[in-house]
Amino acid sequence: MSETPTILKTIIARKWEEIAERKARISEAELQAKVSAQGAPRGFVRALERKISQGQAAVIAEIKKASPSKGVIREDFVPAQLAASYEAGGAACLSVLTDVDFFQGADDYLREARAAVSLPVIRKDFLVDEYQLLEARAMGADCVLLIVAALSAERLIELNHFALALGLDVLVEVHDAAELELALALPNKLIGINNRNLHNFEVTLETTFGLLDRIGPERLVVTESGILSPADVAMMRERDVHAFLVGEAFMRRDNPGAALAEFFASSEAQV
Repeated sequence: MSETPTILKTIIARKWEEIAERKARISEAELQAKVSAQGAPRGFVRALERKISQGQAAVIAEIKKASPSKGVIREDFVPAQLAASYEAGGAACLSVLTDVDFFQGADDYLREARAAVSLPVIRKDFLVDEYQLLEARAMGADCVLLIVAALSAERLIELNHFALALGLDVLVEVHDAAELELALALPNKLIGINNRNLHNFEVTLETTFGLLDRIGPERLVVTESGILSPADVAMMRERDVHAFLVGEAFMRRDNPGAALAEFFASSEAQV
């Protein structure tokens, strides 16, 4: 992690403190019991594939209260209502931020959102330890995010294996060719390409376009960040990228689900 961006290093350092605090409150044995009491995962990858097979964009709609760079994004923040709005707007899946210190998220936000809908949900957080994967399944998550930039190659493999063993789908997030090479060594279906440069925070869709030729058709690419207009969606879909993780712009709208439906309906007309 020598080249890991400073903000990510700061977040990861706090994560290890947080994990220690949580382990002191709830043991792994207690978490395992909660995992055993959960129903089967809802099938995150399957939900994306279903939308795409119907000729539609597969949208992972994000529920996010705040970010380190922009502060509070939405004051009126009721996860269950937001989830229902997104489901009505045609989202394939939900993404819920659970990081407390940097994104003002909470585990309960995921529980509340998932309980309000039938959609699969990904736990969006900075996951570096098996304990957090147990937490994710215990709170009902159907999928987890593993950020290649935040992990050693060995840790990435270990955590991915553990998540799959729990029945979770895994979205492996990359930012460049070196990270993509590590991701492609895994058996996962999902590859997330984040268009935001973690060093300077610049966003360009060329990040996704520049990596596509390295990815075979057996993978499902999710493009993340920088999708700002229906024209951006249309450009992606012309290149066979049909899955999108979006949300911050919709979080600022009175009715996020209606905004999502309008945004992607406009893009359909351009494909």
